[in-house]
Amino acid sequence: MEKVLIIEDDADINGMIKEALSQEGYECVSAYSGTEGLLRIGQEKYSIILLDLMLPGISGEELLREAEKITNTPFIVISAKDELDTKVDMLTLGADDYITKPFDLKELKARIIAALRRSSRAETPDILKYKELTLDTDSHEISLEGHVIQFTLQEYKILELMLRNPNKVFSKQEIYSCAWDDYYIGEDKTINVHISNIRQKIKKITDEEYIETIWGIGFRLAK
Repeated sequence: MEKVLIIEDDADINGMIKEALSQEGYECVSAYSGTEGLLRIGQEKYSIILLDLMLPGISGEELLREAEKITNTPFIVISAKDELDTKVDMLTLGADDYITKPFDLKELKARIIAALRRSSRAETPDILKYKELTLDTDSHEISLEGHVIQFTLQEYKILELMLRNPNKVFSKQEIYSCAWDDYYIGEDKTINVHISNIRQKIKKITDEEYIETIWGIGFRLAK
């Protein structure tokens, strides 16, 4: 099933798109701000992303710039901005298509199908690398210096999250939300245990640190 992320702060428009695409068999996820949208992009893989430009938090333009660094998912911009310069700028930044509001749902569905078709033709294995650590999202295999390491599902999700965002410091809440798909209550030691387990497995191969603790904030890939 194709998964669609809808980043649109207007709840009515967001809901309308979600309902229409769900009826076509798409799995839809909604985000109502640029900040929430970027967080979801870092946490999950989507088949296509629908993006408004005028968003609270991070703007659509800024989100597109940041997201292009961590994902090759096709974007369709849906915006009330109909200036030619804006359209050209967004397509230059990496958007696959641009639709002006108000729009027809039939046209949106057709544009989505076309973008997915183009994406499938160009699709290549999603390999994430950081230093000597390699993660293959197709085979779910992680190797370090050529040695395959066996990680649990949660450990794998934590590493994938960090490798997709190598410069970001992740809070325990963000890590827990991604790896367990649940809300972090702030008292569980689970995150610390899993980070420790990842470190121990890496240490069996190399003494180089791959995850560092940022005290009072969370964790990130070691510089």
